[in-house]
Amino acid sequence: MDKAFKLMAVAALLGLMVACSGSPVPSVSAAQPARASENPATVLNTTPIESGFTAFGPIIVENQVDVTAQREGLVAEILADTGTPVKKSQLLANLDNRQLAADLEAARAKTRSVEFDLKNWEAEAKVLDADYARAQKLWEAQVITKEQLDHAKYKAESDQWDVKRVQELLINAQNTERSLELELEKTHIRAPFDGLIARRYVRAGEAVARDQKLFWVTATAPMRVRVTLPARFIGQIRTGSTAAVSSAESPQATEYHARVMQVSPVVDPSSDTIEVLAELSGPASRLRPGMRANVRFPNLR
Repeated sequence: MDKAFKLMAVAALLGLMVACSGSPVPSVSAAQPARASENPATVLNTTPIESGFTAFGPIIVENQVDVTAQREGLVAEILADTGTPVKKSQLLANLDNRQLAADLEAARAKTRSVEFDLKNWEAEAKVLDADYARAQKLWEAQVITKEQLDHAKYKAESDQWDVKRVQELLINAQNTERSLELELEKTHIRAPFDGLIARRYVRAGEAVARDQKLFWVTATAPMRVRVTLPARFIGQIRTGSTAAVSSAESPQATEYHARVMQVSPVVDPSSDTIEVLAELSGPASRLRPGMRANVRFPNLR
């Protein structure tokens, strides 16, 4: 009986040891799917990579300007508003130009009148030149006196001076006409380059003064970013070096490819830094001018 009980105890102990020696199967978590790249040609990574050196700076564009009034006047109509994409020379607004238009028509009429006068004087000058030539022949034939010949000569010369006088009047009339045309053109407010209306400062019916701001127009490309780097990177960073740009507001933002286009030739002695300007290659839909950006230089250590 004791022997059987001992055998049963040994068997139970062996079973317990076998159960304890088993190891659980480790669980495997599913990999997160990669985010789709919006433009494989310009996007470097969809998650931030810590390699290299990262600096911070604003995204800028070269063309960004306040469009101002070139003359005083009343805003007759607004043709573009904030957020409107515009092309170079596109009409943004018009000032009231009715008086200028009337003055220009009067100047054009004056120019035409002087042109007619000039043609009349030129025709008369040809007649007097012919009379003088005839008088010379008559004087040579001793048909007329020397006084008659001189009279024909001075009359022909006098008429030539009248022709020159009217020619100058015509030039003056044409210049007046051209000046009014330029003033009339100033009443048409146009976009200076392709871009976007970032802000509108005036409204229809408002009286504006010369040099008053009317619109703020900004280009949307090419976008650039300006950063400062420690002076120790002189020699490592140069024109053509690559960089990765992403929004500083979104740590998980897509990185876009950029290339260094300028490296400052001098060191700022107060901060021991150099200034670097990089330009993004192609569109970057998640970035906007004015945003603060991360600029990662993967080859800097």
